[in-house]
Amino acid sequence: MSCLGNLVWLVFGGFVAGMGYILGGLGLCITIVGIPFGVQSMKLGVATMSPFGREIVVLEDSPGTMELVFNIIWAILFGWEIAVAHLVHGLILAITVVGMPFAVQHFKLIPLALFPFGRELR
Repeated sequence: MSCLGNLVWLVFGGFVAGMGYILGGLGLCITIVGIPFGVQSMKLGVATMSPFGREIVVLEDSPGTMELVFNIIWAILFGWEIAVAHLVHGLILAITVVGMPFAVQHFKLIPLALFPFGRELR
């Protein structure tokens, strides 16, 4: 069932959104300072391409202080816009019964969009 959900997700916008994150991440990787943020953006792009059948997990072996600093910088500069976009799309999709599973996937991506450092979608 998750394979079918991911296929429909990709056809109706998931591929375009994922490629947007990946291309944005490549743009961020141009500078040395932007590399950690670019990697997280690409990670978010891959997660956006196939969210069905996966869940967000907090990594146990991640460093604490740098992760916190990077998450704060990410949330201020990029994360809140991405989270609001997922929230709006999720609310629009939640209007219909057919769109409800896709709305749930958008809501699932909000914490990863806000604080990607130290988390991943497995």
